Amino acid sequence: MKVIAFYLPQFHNIPENDEWWGDGFTEWTNVKKAKPYFEGHNQPEVPLNGNYYNLLDNKVKIWQAKLAKEYGVYGFCYYHYWFNGKMLLEKPMEQMLEDKEIKQHFCICWANEPWTKAWVNETKVLIPQKYGKQKEWKEHFDYLLPFFKDERYIFHEGRPVMIIYRPQVIDCMKEMIDYWNELAKGAGFQKGLCFAYQTYGLEETDDSMFDYSIEFQPAYVGAFRKMNEENQVSIKKKLVGMRQKFFQGIEKTIGINFETKIDMYRKKRRGVSKISYDEAWNSILNHKPENDKKWPGAFTSWDNTPRHHERGACYVGASPEKFHGYFTKLIHKAEEEYKSDFVFINAWNEWAEGAHLEPDEYNGMGYLEAIKAALNENGAFPES
Repeated sequence: MKVIAFYLPQFHNIPENDEWWGDGFTEWTNVKKAKPYFEGHNQPEVPLNGNYYNLLDNKVKIWQAKLAKEYGVYGFCYYHYWFNGKMLLEKPMEQMLEDKEIKQHFCICWANEPWTKAWVNETKVLIPQKYGKQKEWKEHFDYLLPFFKDERYIFHEGRPVMIIYRPQVIDCMKEMIDYWNELAKGAGFQKGLCFAYQTYGLEETDDSMFDYSIEFQPAYVGAFRKMNEENQVSIKKKLVGMRQKFFQGIEKTIGINFETKIDMYRKKRRGVSKISYDEAWNSILNHKPENDKKWPGAFTSWDNTPRHHERGACYVGASPEKFHGYFTKLIHKAEEEYKSDFVFINAWNEWAEGAHLEPDEYNGMGYLEAIKAALNENGAFPES
């Protein structure tokens, strides 16, 4: 079983973040400022031994790779920020490519959203997202090609895995995919690329152009959490219809996606949303894949109050012990129902969203130990 953890590179300074959020801003800034909002709320989360690392230090990336391999995490899925040729937070991935001592499989997820100030309830667009035409698509592909060719890159059925974060906002998605496949074949990948996208359950995406979709948890199961199987289809249609009616054109005109806009409408709400961790995981385990193009997802825990404060959401009741039991069942489910040897987990280091496998002062190595034990109990620990 190949456990692939989403990987956030925002743990080093960049000039843009200094300008937009203040000098010295990294993801640790939000993590350190977090506070508890209810009794038993474990905030702020502190990395084990106060390891507030800087990702520009290759020793950190070597440590992460060794730790992941020891506990059975097969690879990282790097979030990649490309804005029609402009890049942000690209240095850790580029350094990883150059340093062969970082012995970790990896793939790439293009986080194709515009950057906004949604964290603080502002609609201001910090950097817009435009997609261009073949000239721009080739520039992007040419940048990615050395990564695809690296011996550590993750393949599926002979094709490099390329993930798109929000394909539904890309009007030229099919044309871009077709062109990238043409370029990939010209570069020696005879079968082209394996395209997948993150699915949140309610978005409109043409599945026909993709090989797989990844159930991004806990957002995916959250969309269906309180729906029974009979109601899911009709309710989904109604919600999609509401999206079309009220938010049509928003993404194109001001560069803000549907989920961000919904968050704006929640700004008057006060009080953290508390959601049952056990209910969420039971829903994950009871959910039947809609087709054979799904890759299952998992999550360690979730608490985005470091970013969204009292407007945030926290899954209560999470623990490494519970995660171990649930993840053990998910591996079996992946093999039996999804017919998949991939499980994507949220996340390796999403510290400001409370979703991380990296060790902390409260749980120690607990979530990593849970991964290792679950893989061993299923006879699924990766060979390399």
